[in-house]
Amino acid sequence: MPPAVAPEAGSEDDGVSAVRESAPARTGGRLAGLRRSLDNPLAPYYLLLGASALLLTIGLMMVLSASSVRSYRTFDNSYAIFLRQLTWVAIGLPAAFVASRLPRRFLRVLAWPAVLFAMILLGLVLSPLGYEVAGNRNWIGLGPIRIQPSEFTKLAMVLWAASVYARKEHLLDDWRHAVVPVVPILGLATALVVLQGDLGTALVLFAIVLGMLWVVGAPGRIFAITAAVAGTAALYLAATSAERRNRLLNFADPFKDFEGAGWQSAHGLFAMSSGGIFGKGISGSQQKWGSLPEAHTDFIFAVLGEELGLVGTLLVLGLFLTVAYAGIRLALATEDAFVRFMTAGVVVWLMSQMMINIGMVLAMLPVIGIPLPLVSYGGSSLLPTLIALGMLIGFARSEPRARAALRDRRRRGGRGVSAPAVRSSRVGG
Repeated sequence: MPPAVAPEAGSEDDGVSAVRESAPARTGGRLAGLRRSLDNPLAPYYLLLGASALLLTIGLMMVLSASSVRSYRTFDNSYAIFLRQLTWVAIGLPAAFVASRLPRRFLRVLAWPAVLFAMILLGLVLSPLGYEVAGNRNWIGLGPIRIQPSEFTKLAMVLWAASVYARKEHLLDDWRHAVVPVVPILGLATALVVLQGDLGTALVLFAIVLGMLWVVGAPGRIFAITAAVAGTAALYLAATSAERRNRLLNFADPFKDFEGAGWQSAHGLFAMSSGGIFGKGISGSQQKWGSLPEAHTDFIFAVLGEELGLVGTLLVLGLFLTVAYAGIRLALATEDAFVRFMTAGVVVWLMSQMMINIGMVLAMLPVIGIPLPLVSYGGSSLLPTLIALGMLIGFARSEPRARAALRDRRRRGGRGVSAPAVRSSRVGG
Protein backbone atom coordinates (compact mmCIF):
# COMPACT_ATOMS: atom_id res chain seq x y z
CA MET A 1 0.00 0.00 0.00
CA PRO A 2 1.48 3.38 -0.90
CA PRO A 3 2.28 5.70 2.00
CA ALA A 4 -0.20 8.45 2.85
CA VAL A 5 0.67 11.73 1.25
CA ALA A 6 0.56 14.78 3.49
CA PRO A 7 -1.42 17.71 2.07
CA GLU A 8 0.80 20.13 0.27
CA ALA A 9 0.93 23.83 0.88
CA GLY A 10 -1.78 25.59 -1.01
CA SER A 11 -4.21 22.65 -0.73
CA GLU A 12 -8.00 22.97 -0.45
CA ASP A 13 -7.86 23.20 3.38
CA ASP A 14 -5.45 26.11 3.17
CA GLY A 15 -7.69 27.80 0.61
CA VAL A 16 -10.74 27.55 2.86
CA SER A 17 -8.86 28.95 5.82
CA ALA A 18 -7.53 31.74 3.66
CA VAL A 19 -11.07 32.64 2.60
CA ARG A 20 -12.19 32.57 6.23
CA GLU A 21 -9.34 34.81 7.25
CA SER A 22 -9.89 37.20 4.35
CA ALA A 23 -13.55 37.94 5.22
CA PRO A 24 -12.74 40.00 8.35
CA ALA A 25 -9.92 41.64 6.44
CA ARG A 26 -12.34 42.69 3.69
CA THR A 27 -14.78 44.03 6.29
CA GLY A 28 -12.01 45.94 8.01
CA GLY A 29 -10.88 47.28 4.67
CA ARG A 30 -14.37 48.54 3.88
CA LEU A 31 -14.66 50.22 7.30
CA ALA A 32 -11.25 51.82 6.83
CA GLY A 33 -12.33 53.05 3.39
CA LEU A 34 -15.53 54.50 4.89
CA ARG A 35 -13.54 56.26 7.60
CA ARG A 36 -11.20 57.73 4.99
CA SER A 37 -14.16 58.96 2.96
CA LEU A 38 -15.75 60.60 6.00
CA ASP A 39 -12.42 62.18 6.96
CA ASN A 40 -12.27 63.86 3.54
CA PRO A 41 -12.55 67.65 3.91
CA LEU A 42 -15.27 67.59 1.22
CA ALA A 43 -17.39 64.99 3.05
CA PRO A 44 -19.79 67.54 4.65
CA TYR A 45 -20.27 69.22 1.28
CA TYR A 46 -21.12 66.00 -0.56
CA LEU A 47 -23.26 64.67 2.28
CA LEU A 48 -25.31 67.87 2.53
CA LEU A 49 -25.72 68.11 -1.23
CA GLY A 50 -26.58 64.43 -1.73
CA ALA A 51 -28.95 64.03 1.23
CA SER A 52 -30.80 67.27 0.43
CA ALA A 53 -31.21 66.31 -3.22
CA LEU A 54 -32.53 62.85 -2.31
CA LEU A 55 -34.98 64.24 0.25
CA LEU A 56 -36.25 66.76 -2.29
CA THR A 57 -36.65 64.03 -4.92
CA ILE A 58 -38.53 61.76 -2.50
CA GLY A 59 -40.67 64.73 -1.50
CA LEU A 60 -41.68 65.50 -5.09
CA MET A 61 -42.48 61.85 -5.68
CA MET A 62 -44.62 61.63 -2.54
CA VAL A 63 -46.40 64.95 -3.17
CA LEU A 64 -47.39 63.68 -6.61
CA SER A 65 -48.72 60.44 -5.15
CA ALA A 66 -50.34 61.80 -1.98
CA SER A 67 -52.05 64.77 -3.64
CA SER A 68 -53.34 63.12 -6.80
CA VAL A 69 -56.80 62.24 -5.43
CA ARG A 70 -57.43 65.58 -3.77
CA SER A 71 -56.02 67.39 -6.77
CA TYR A 72 -58.40 65.61 -9.12
CA ARG A 73 -61.42 66.24 -6.89
CA THR A 74 -60.58 69.91 -6.38
CA PHE A 75 -59.08 70.97 -9.71
CA ASP A 76 -60.17 68.16 -12.05
CA ASN A 77 -56.46 67.60 -12.68
CA SER A 78 -54.45 64.96 -10.83
CA TYR A 79 -51.22 66.95 -11.30
CA ALA A 80 -52.37 70.42 -10.21
CA ILE A 81 -50.93 70.37 -6.67
CA PHE A 82 -47.77 68.61 -7.82
CA LEU A 83 -47.19 71.24 -10.52
CA ARG A 84 -47.47 73.97 -7.88
CA GLN A 85 -44.84 72.22 -5.81
CA LEU A 86 -42.67 71.83 -8.89
CA THR A 87 -42.98 75.58 -9.48
CA TRP A 88 -41.70 76.27 -5.96
CA VAL A 89 -38.81 73.88 -6.58
CA ALA A 90 -38.00 75.77 -9.78
CA ILE A 91 -37.87 78.97 -7.70
CA GLY A 92 -36.11 77.45 -4.70
CA LEU A 93 -33.21 75.69 -6.43
CA PRO A 94 -31.83 78.87 -8.10
CA ALA A 95 -32.37 80.71 -4.81
CA ALA A 96 -30.40 78.00 -2.98
CA PHE A 97 -27.63 78.19 -5.56
CA VAL A 98 -27.38 81.97 -5.17
CA ALA A 99 -27.38 81.59 -1.37
CA SER A 100 -24.53 79.08 -1.61
CA ARG A 101 -22.43 81.65 -3.51
CA LEU A 102 -23.10 84.71 -1.36
CA PRO A 103 -20.11 85.94 0.68
CA ARG A 104 -20.40 85.44 4.41
CA ARG A 105 -19.93 89.15 5.02
CA PHE A 106 -22.90 89.93 2.79
CA LEU A 107 -25.05 87.35 4.63
CA ARG A 108 -24.25 89.05 7.90
CA VAL A 109 -25.23 92.42 6.41
CA LEU A 110 -28.58 90.88 5.45
CA ALA A 111 -29.27 89.65 9.00
CA TRP A 112 -30.87 92.80 10.45
CA PRO A 113 -32.99 93.63 7.38
CA ALA A 114 -34.14 90.00 7.28
CA VAL A 115 -35.29 89.93 10.90
CA LEU A 116 -37.01 93.32 10.61
CA PHE A 117 -38.82 92.22 7.45
CA ALA A 118 -39.87 88.97 9.13
CA MET A 119 -41.30 90.85 12.13
CA ILE A 120 -43.22 93.18 9.81
CA LEU A 121 -44.72 90.23 7.94
CA LEU A 122 -45.70 88.56 11.22
CA GLY A 123 -47.44 91.77 12.23
CA LEU A 124 -49.26 91.99 8.89
CA VAL A 125 -50.76 88.55 9.51
CA LEU A 126 -52.71 90.07 12.40
CA SER A 127 -53.88 92.93 10.15
CA PRO A 128 -56.72 92.80 7.59
CA LEU A 129 -54.18 91.40 5.09
CA GLY A 130 -53.99 88.16 7.06
CA TYR A 131 -56.49 85.36 6.70
CA GLU A 132 -57.27 82.01 8.26
CA VAL A 133 -56.53 78.55 6.87
CA ALA A 134 -57.50 75.37 8.75
CA GLY A 135 -58.18 77.28 11.96
CA ASN A 136 -54.87 79.19 12.03
CA ARG A 137 -54.65 82.85 11.05
CA ASN A 138 -51.06 82.65 9.80
CA TRP A 139 -51.27 83.51 6.08
CA ILE A 140 -51.10 86.72 4.08
CA GLY A 141 -51.88 87.30 0.43
CA LEU A 142 -49.52 89.23 -1.80
CA GLY A 143 -51.44 89.47 -5.04
CA PRO A 144 -51.92 85.96 -6.43
CA ILE A 145 -49.30 84.54 -4.04
CA ARG A 146 -50.14 83.30 -0.56
CA ILE A 147 -47.29 82.96 1.91
CA GLN A 148 -46.90 81.89 5.51
CA PRO A 149 -44.53 84.43 7.13
CA SER A 150 -43.80 82.23 10.13
CA GLU A 151 -41.92 79.79 7.85
CA PHE A 152 -39.60 82.53 6.57
CA THR A 153 -39.20 83.77 10.15
CA LYS A 154 -37.30 80.60 11.06
CA LEU A 155 -34.57 81.35 8.51
CA ALA A 156 -34.47 85.05 9.36
CA MET A 157 -34.14 84.38 13.09
CA VAL A 158 -31.37 81.80 12.67
CA LEU A 159 -29.44 84.13 10.33
CA TRP A 160 -29.81 87.11 12.66
CA ALA A 161 -28.98 85.19 15.86
CA ALA A 162 -25.87 83.71 14.23
CA SER A 163 -24.71 87.17 13.16
CA VAL A 164 -25.29 88.65 16.62
CA TYR A 165 -23.54 85.80 18.42
CA ALA A 166 -20.60 85.89 15.99
CA ARG A 167 -20.12 89.60 16.68
CA LYS A 168 -20.31 89.00 20.45
CA GLU A 169 -18.26 85.79 20.43
CA HIS A 170 -15.70 87.02 22.98
CA LEU A 171 -18.43 88.29 25.32
CA LEU A 172 -20.52 85.13 25.52
CA ASP A 173 -18.95 84.03 28.81
CA ASP A 174 -21.34 86.54 30.37
CA TRP A 175 -24.84 85.03 30.29
CA ARG A 176 -26.39 88.46 29.71
CA HIS A 177 -24.71 88.71 26.32
CA ALA A 178 -25.95 85.20 25.49
CA VAL A 179 -29.52 86.23 26.29
CA VAL A 180 -29.78 89.83 25.08
CA PRO A 181 -30.94 90.68 22.44
CA VAL A 182 -31.48 87.23 20.91
CA VAL A 183 -33.90 85.72 23.43
CA PRO A 184 -36.22 88.77 23.69
CA ILE A 185 -36.48 89.16 19.90
CA LEU A 186 -37.01 85.44 19.33
CA GLY A 187 -39.51 85.48 22.18
CA LEU A 188 -41.41 88.34 20.53
CA ALA A 189 -41.48 86.47 17.21
CA THR A 190 -42.70 83.33 18.99
CA ALA A 191 -45.44 85.32 20.73
CA LEU A 192 -46.64 86.73 17.41
CA VAL A 193 -46.74 83.23 15.95
CA VAL A 194 -48.70 81.98 18.98
CA LEU A 195 -51.23 84.79 18.51
CA GLN A 196 -51.79 83.44 15.00
CA GLY A 197 -52.66 80.03 16.47
CA ASP A 198 -49.61 78.29 14.95
CA LEU A 199 -48.38 76.27 17.90
CA GLY A 200 -46.20 73.99 15.74
CA THR A 201 -44.05 76.80 14.36
CA ALA A 202 -43.89 78.33 17.84
CA LEU A 203 -42.39 75.08 19.15
CA VAL A 204 -39.78 75.08 16.38
CA LEU A 205 -38.82 78.69 17.21
CA PHE A 206 -38.58 77.70 20.86
CA ALA A 207 -36.29 74.80 19.88
CA ILE A 208 -34.13 77.23 17.90
CA VAL A 209 -33.82 79.45 21.00
CA LEU A 210 -32.72 76.54 23.18
CA GLY A 211 -30.38 75.19 20.50
CA MET A 212 -28.64 78.52 19.99
CA LEU A 213 -28.30 79.05 23.76
CA TRP A 214 -26.74 75.59 24.11
CA VAL A 215 -24.30 76.23 21.26
CA VAL A 216 -23.08 79.51 22.76
CA GLY A 217 -22.69 77.89 26.19
CA ALA A 218 -25.44 79.61 28.18
CA PRO A 219 -25.71 78.45 31.82
CA GLY A 220 -28.24 75.77 32.78
CA ARG A 221 -30.50 78.12 34.72
CA ILE A 222 -31.23 80.02 31.50
CA PHE A 223 -32.48 76.78 29.93
CA ALA A 224 -34.64 76.10 33.00
CA ILE A 225 -36.20 79.57 32.95
CA THR A 226 -36.82 79.47 29.20
CA ALA A 227 -38.34 75.99 29.39
CA ALA A 228 -40.58 77.02 32.30
CA VAL A 229 -41.89 80.06 30.44
CA ALA A 230 -42.49 78.07 27.25
CA GLY A 231 -44.17 75.22 29.16
CA THR A 232 -46.48 77.61 30.98
CA ALA A 233 -47.41 79.30 27.71
CA ALA A 234 -48.07 75.94 26.02
CA LEU A 235 -50.32 74.76 28.87
CA TYR A 236 -52.21 78.04 28.78
CA LEU A 237 -52.79 77.72 25.04
CA ALA A 238 -53.94 74.14 25.43
CA ALA A 239 -56.32 75.04 28.26
CA THR A 240 -57.90 77.97 26.42
CA SER A 241 -58.64 76.09 23.18
CA ALA A 242 -61.10 73.20 23.17
CA GLU A 243 -59.58 71.77 19.97
CA ARG A 244 -56.01 71.86 21.32
CA ARG A 245 -57.15 70.44 24.64
CA ASN A 246 -58.85 67.50 22.93
CA ARG A 247 -55.78 66.84 20.81
CA LEU A 248 -53.53 66.97 23.86
CA LEU A 249 -55.73 64.56 25.81
CA ASN A 250 -56.23 62.09 22.95
CA PHE A 251 -52.94 61.96 21.05
CA ALA A 252 -51.56 59.00 23.05
CA ASP A 253 -54.70 56.93 22.30
CA PRO A 254 -56.35 58.37 19.19
CA PHE A 255 -58.80 55.45 19.00
CA LYS A 256 -60.43 56.65 22.22
CA ASP A 257 -62.05 59.45 20.21
CA PHE A 258 -61.79 57.86 16.79
CA GLU A 259 -64.61 59.88 15.20
CA GLY A 260 -63.43 63.16 16.71
CA ALA A 261 -60.03 64.48 17.79
CA GLY A 262 -58.31 61.14 17.13
CA TRP A 263 -59.45 60.76 13.51
CA GLN A 264 -56.31 62.10 11.82
CA SER A 265 -53.85 60.36 14.14
CA ALA A 266 -55.73 57.06 13.92
CA HIS A 267 -55.74 57.05 10.13
CA GLY A 268 -52.07 58.05 10.11
CA LEU A 269 -51.37 54.94 12.20
CA PHE A 270 -53.51 52.86 9.83
CA ALA A 271 -51.38 54.07 6.94
CA MET A 272 -48.08 53.41 8.69
CA SER A 273 -49.06 49.95 9.94
CA SER A 274 -50.48 48.75 6.62
CA GLY A 275 -47.27 49.56 4.74
CA GLY A 276 -45.32 46.64 6.20
CA ILE A 277 -41.64 46.25 5.36
CA PHE A 278 -41.62 47.27 1.70
CA GLY A 279 -44.92 49.12 1.38
CA LYS A 280 -47.73 48.91 -1.15
CA GLY A 281 -45.79 50.69 -3.86
CA ILE A 282 -45.93 54.24 -5.16
CA SER A 283 -49.57 55.42 -5.60
CA GLY A 284 -50.77 52.35 -3.64
CA SER A 285 -51.97 54.29 -0.59
CA GLN A 286 -55.60 53.79 0.45
CA GLN A 287 -55.68 56.48 3.15
CA LYS A 288 -55.05 59.30 0.66
CA TRP A 289 -58.48 58.64 -0.89
CA GLY A 290 -60.13 60.79 1.75
CA SER A 291 -59.72 59.10 5.12
CA LEU A 292 -56.47 60.89 6.01
CA PRO A 293 -56.72 64.71 6.16
CA GLU A 294 -53.71 66.71 4.92
CA ALA A 295 -52.19 63.62 3.33
CA HIS A 296 -49.86 65.68 1.10
CA THR A 297 -48.80 68.21 3.77
CA ASP A 298 -48.59 67.50 7.50
CA PHE A 299 -49.23 63.74 7.22
CA ILE A 300 -47.21 62.96 4.12
CA PHE A 301 -44.92 60.75 6.21
CA ALA A 302 -47.90 58.45 6.85
CA VAL A 303 -48.50 58.07 3.11
CA LEU A 304 -44.77 57.49 2.63
CA GLY A 305 -44.87 54.71 5.22
CA GLU A 306 -47.90 53.15 3.57
CA GLU A 307 -46.42 53.21 0.06
CA LEU A 308 -42.71 52.67 0.75
CA GLY A 309 -42.98 50.73 4.02
CA LEU A 310 -40.45 50.55 6.82
CA VAL A 311 -37.61 50.67 4.29
CA GLY A 312 -38.80 54.02 2.92
CA THR A 313 -39.33 55.60 6.33
CA LEU A 314 -35.89 54.48 7.53
CA LEU A 315 -34.36 55.87 4.34
CA VAL A 316 -35.92 59.28 4.99
CA LEU A 317 -34.82 59.22 8.63
CA GLY A 318 -31.31 58.24 7.54
CA LEU A 319 -31.16 61.14 5.10
CA PHE A 320 -32.21 63.63 7.78
CA LEU A 321 -29.60 62.20 10.13
CA THR A 322 -27.04 62.53 7.33
CA VAL A 323 -27.87 66.24 7.05
CA ALA A 324 -27.50 66.56 10.83
CA TYR A 325 -24.18 64.68 10.84
CA ALA A 326 -22.75 66.78 8.01
CA GLY A 327 -23.91 69.99 9.68
CA ILE A 328 -22.36 69.04 13.01
CA ARG A 329 -19.12 68.09 11.23
CA LEU A 330 -19.08 71.48 9.55
CA ALA A 331 -19.85 73.37 12.77
CA LEU A 332 -17.07 71.57 14.65
CA ALA A 333 -14.50 71.98 11.89
CA THR A 334 -14.96 75.63 11.01
CA GLU A 335 -13.07 78.45 12.65
CA ASP A 336 -15.63 81.04 11.53
CA ALA A 337 -18.01 81.80 14.42
CA PHE A 338 -20.80 82.93 12.09
CA VAL A 339 -20.66 79.66 10.12
CA ARG A 340 -20.63 77.65 13.35
CA PHE A 341 -23.68 79.39 14.82
CA MET A 342 -25.57 79.51 11.53
CA THR A 343 -24.98 75.83 10.83
CA ALA A 344 -25.99 74.81 14.34
CA GLY A 345 -29.16 76.90 14.12
CA VAL A 346 -30.22 75.40 10.79
CA VAL A 347 -29.57 71.85 12.03
CA VAL A 348 -31.63 72.49 15.19
CA TRP A 349 -34.42 74.02 13.11
CA LEU A 350 -34.68 71.19 10.57
CA MET A 351 -34.17 68.31 13.00
CA SER A 352 -36.66 69.66 15.56
CA GLN A 353 -39.25 70.20 12.83
CA MET A 354 -38.63 66.70 11.49
CA MET A 355 -39.00 65.13 14.94
CA ILE A 356 -42.19 67.07 15.71
CA ASN A 357 -43.76 66.09 12.39
CA ILE A 358 -42.85 62.39 12.61
CA GLY A 359 -43.78 62.27 16.30
CA MET A 360 -47.16 63.74 15.37
CA VAL A 361 -47.71 61.12 12.63
CA LEU A 362 -46.74 58.29 15.01
CA ALA A 363 -49.14 59.63 17.68
CA MET A 364 -46.22 60.36 20.00
CA LEU A 365 -47.08 64.09 19.95
CA PRO A 366 -50.36 65.98 19.52
CA VAL A 367 -51.41 66.98 16.01
CA ILE A 368 -50.19 70.57 15.76
CA GLY A 369 -49.88 70.98 12.01
CA ILE A 370 -46.27 71.28 10.89
CA PRO A 371 -44.72 70.13 7.57
CA LEU A 372 -41.89 67.66 7.07
CA PRO A 373 -38.93 69.66 5.65
CA LEU A 374 -38.26 69.12 1.93
CA VAL A 375 -40.91 66.39 1.75
CA SER A 376 -44.30 67.98 2.53
CA TYR A 377 -46.16 70.15 0.05
CA GLY A 378 -45.90 73.91 0.54
CA GLY A 379 -43.77 76.64 -0.98
CA SER A 380 -43.63 78.73 2.21
CA SER A 381 -41.84 75.86 3.93
CA LEU A 382 -39.81 74.62 0.97
CA LEU A 383 -38.28 77.93 -0.15
CA PRO A 384 -36.59 78.99 3.15
CA THR A 385 -35.49 75.40 3.75
CA LEU A 386 -33.74 75.22 0.37
CA ILE A 387 -32.11 78.62 0.94
CA ALA A 388 -30.85 77.55 4.37
CA LEU A 389 -29.41 74.30 3.01
CA GLY A 390 -27.87 76.24 0.12
CA MET A 391 -26.05 78.41 2.66
CA LEU A 392 -24.76 75.35 4.50
CA ILE A 393 -23.59 73.74 1.26
CA GLY A 394 -21.80 76.97 0.39
CA PHE A 395 -20.16 77.06 3.81
CA ALA A 396 -19.01 73.45 3.49
CA ARG A 397 -17.58 74.07 0.02
CA SER A 398 -15.74 77.26 0.98
CA GLU A 399 -13.99 75.94 4.09
CA PRO A 400 -10.19 76.31 3.60
CA ARG A 401 -9.45 72.56 3.59
CA ALA A 402 -12.40 71.88 1.28
CA ARG A 403 -11.27 74.62 -1.13
CA ALA A 404 -7.77 73.18 -1.15
CA ALA A 405 -9.12 69.69 -1.82
CA LEU A 406 -11.23 70.99 -4.72
CA ARG A 407 -8.26 72.84 -6.22
CA ASP A 408 -6.10 69.75 -5.84
CA ARG A 409 -8.75 67.57 -7.48
CA ARG A 410 -9.13 69.94 -10.44
CA ARG A 411 -5.37 70.16 -10.84
CA ARG A 412 -4.97 66.37 -10.82
CA GLY A 413 -7.85 65.92 -13.21
CA GLY A 414 -6.48 68.48 -15.65
CA ARG A 415 -2.88 67.22 -15.65
CA GLY A 416 -3.50 63.49 -15.28
CA VAL A 417 -0.78 63.05 -12.69
CA SER A 418 0.47 59.66 -11.66
CA ALA A 419 -0.57 57.70 -8.58
CA PRO A 420 2.49 58.66 -6.50
CA ALA A 421 1.83 62.33 -7.27
CA VAL A 422 -1.80 61.91 -6.18
CA ARG A 423 -0.74 60.39 -2.88
CA SER A 424 1.76 63.13 -2.22
CA SER A 425 -0.76 65.85 -3.04
CA ARG A 426 -3.26 64.29 -0.65
CA VAL A 427 -0.71 64.35 2.12
CA GLY A 428 0.10 67.95 1.34
CA GLY A 429 -3.61 68.96 1.23
